[in-house]
Amino acid sequence: MLRITELRLPLDHPADALRQAVVGRLGLPEAELLGFTVFKRAYDARRKSAIVLTYTVDCELTDEAAVLERHAADAHVRPTPDTRYRFVGHAPADFHATGRPRPVVVGFGPCGIFAALILAQMGLRPIVLERGKPVRERTKDTWGLWRQGVLDPESNVQFGEGGAGTFSDGKLWSQISDPRHLTRKVLTEFVKAGAPEEILYVSKPHVGTFRLVGMVEKMRADIEALGGEIRFRARVTDVRIEGGQVRGLTLDSGEVLRADHVVLALGHSARDSFAMLHGRGVFMEAKPFSIGYRVEHPQGLIDRARFGTQAGHPLLGAADYKLVHHAGNGRAVYSFCMCPGGTVVAATSVPGRVVTNGMSQYSRNERNANAGIVVGISPQDYRQDGRADGPVNPLDGIAFQRLWESRAFELGGGGYRAPGQLLGDFVAGRRSTALGGVLPSYQPGVTLTDLADPDRPSLPDYALQAIREALPAFERQIKGFAMPDAVLTGVETRTSSPLRITRGKDFQSLNVRGLYPAGEGAGYAGGIMSAGVDGIEVAEALGAQMLAGAG
Repeated sequence: MLRITELRLPLDHPADALRQAVVGRLGLPEAELLGFTVFKRAYDARRKSAIVLTYTVDCELTDEAAVLERHAADAHVRPTPDTRYRFVGHAPADFHATGRPRPVVVGFGPCGIFAALILAQMGLRPIVLERGKPVRERTKDTWGLWRQGVLDPESNVQFGEGGAGTFSDGKLWSQISDPRHLTRKVLTEFVKAGAPEEILYVSKPHVGTFRLVGMVEKMRADIEALGGEIRFRARVTDVRIEGGQVRGLTLDSGEVLRADHVVLALGHSARDSFAMLHGRGVFMEAKPFSIGYRVEHPQGLIDRARFGTQAGHPLLGAADYKLVHHAGNGRAVYSFCMCPGGTVVAATSVPGRVVTNGMSQYSRNERNANAGIVVGISPQDYRQDGRADGPVNPLDGIAFQRLWESRAFELGGGGYRAPGQLLGDFVAGRRSTALGGVLPSYQPGVTLTDLADPDRPSLPDYALQAIREALPAFERQIKGFAMPDAVLTGVETRTSSPLRITRGKDFQSLNVRGLYPAGEGAGYAGGIMSAGVDGIEVAEALGAQMLAGAG
């Protein structure tokens, strides 16, 4: 097949216009086009008065070689790449007869799910240890925090089947380099699990929380049908290391599980696990991350700013945005995890602390748009020893997060209420006392305050200065962004892992053989897609080693 890119058509083009565009581009009689499929559909809204759709299509022709030769100089006509997934190997039928330890996956978020799935599809029968509960039980516990202010530290937005990505916008795109088309494998598995087929071709696919719940359950069933085992409420409390090789795991139940190959697919909030691994000498490093607030605007305002008179068009959906500002104090301020038509959610996993995040359903039809407005920080910003140089303790970022999450809990007045402020008041430096036209969506509720109160600030001074400068600057990119009634809700501290459990080219820990740090918690992913791809690559490396050892 041949792939044609950059076919541009009006937003409301006739049904047969794409076929005509294909034959016109190739200069063919229509009869020579045997068929085509849409590989990707995006939109170009740079001119709001003339929004166009851009297509990438794969075509089946009567004489593909001749057409390719005629268009040899056209970079937009090329052979369709082979995106099929190929396994690195498969365990023979008697592989487990010798009693060798099965591979273990710690964590059942997107990375752990795909690591376990690939290992299961290779016939390696993985054991999955998830500290939280099955996804439907976990959903009830999460709603308990949002509606009653009751937190279960082991079952919440961060912990449980599906990981933190279950309570998000369900974004299924990434900017990672993907020469092996592993994102296609992720999307294909999601469609098999019940995701709409459109995620295979729309430019920015998403599924939303409610759909993710059923998909996660289906993928769990697939892993189990292939011989995998998922254990819930199974928190790892220790790792056994002998001579630089992992040999087992201790669970909170007291059980010791023998293991020579372990995928560490921890989430970025597994702070007790990070401390345990650090105490056992597993090599890790402090890394940059970001902190800030959630900002909410009316979704209609964002739609009109991005799409003009085409706002509300069904092919465009709810508009998103991506913003960045380089502040005068040298800090970068940017939008993070933008959730069109969504809600701001309570995302803490620790009693006495407040953390915010964003979530959307597949429909994206809630009244507000929300996004993190965050400031990049470095390990030097959060080091705890007061030194000006030298390596930073990898756990210092966690201490820094705890400080501001505890402050947010205090400013919110307890009960997991979050501190908030109107955007106009924040920029002007005055306390907010009443809401305007934008009603915050965060539950259990928002307490209006002064987020930059000099006696009890909600973030470090450099972050407050940078955000205060950035918000009016974003008005130049999104008309209406600096509306005074927009609401800031704090704090967003868990944008990514504050540390990296460093690994080598073989995907193993630098100093513990058989230990495979993976995904967002280990510092190697940032979102559902990149975490899923990382899980695939780690499972391939682990599986190849196990199969080679069996020879």
